[in-house]
Amino acid sequence: MITKELLDEINALARKQRSTGLTDEEKIRQNQLRKKYLAEFRENMKNILDRIEIVDEIPDSKLN
Repeated sequence: MITKELLDEINALARKQRSTGLTDEEKIRQNQLRKKYLAEFRENMKNILDRIEIVDEIPDSKLN
């Protein structure tokens, strides 16, 4: 789950990167957090798309 804490840490590292730069350990942590965020985002999107259901199909005769 994408939590506020995860986003806060990602944003804090991004701000620090722009202002003073990151240490090697912080760069590794930033990369780990970004990968976790993207994996969770993709999983959430997949779940949303899996629940989509077509409720009003166009009859075949109207397609031609």
